[in-house]
Amino acid sequence: MPISTRVPRRTLMALAAALLAALAGPLPAAAVETAGLLVLMRHAEAPGTGDPPGFTLDDCATQRNLSDDGRAQAKRIGERLRQLGIAKARVLSSQWCRCLETARLLELGPVTEMSALNSFIRRPEEEKDKITELRQFLADLPRDGQPVVLVTHQVTVTALTGIFPASGEAVLLRANGTPNPDQLDRLPTR
Repeated sequence: MPISTRVPRRTLMALAAALLAALAGPLPAAAVETAGLLVLMRHAEAPGTGDPPGFTLDDCATQRNLSDDGRAQAKRIGERLRQLGIAKARVLSSQWCRCLETARLLELGPVTEMSALNSFIRRPEEEKDKITELRQFLADLPRDGQPVVLVTHQVTVTALTGIFPASGEAVLLRANGTPNPDQLDRLPTR
């Protein structure tokens, strides 16, 4: 009985998926070209979802905040970004305390609040204006400018990129003079 050289389709699909997963693994620790690089990231781990009743923007005690693990995660992300060649960046953050704390713990430069990065999860009517403002900001960034780190919320990252990031996950983008920067890769939290 001859041995068939035909490989079942399912086996080929599984092999192809495994190969793609291996090739698309985490970014190497080597430096990347930082001119025009944008790091769009979700804040580090803050247990729960949304914010508690009585949330006020200027009172961190009324908000969902970073856990000890989240603070350690933010420091690790800052180190990972330095390994990629980002020693200093323009750092912008949502005004939510968990985002501001994440941004500061990255230790990449002074942090500037940017209301367009604020969450709109409980205020969907604000999404269009916030995303339009962010897209204009992205379009105005120079292609050869210093790296920019934007610390925000899942809803903002998803609205801009279509990616649903984990806590602390970043999407690496490249400024291209348009409201839709080039998507380069995802930076896992590890």
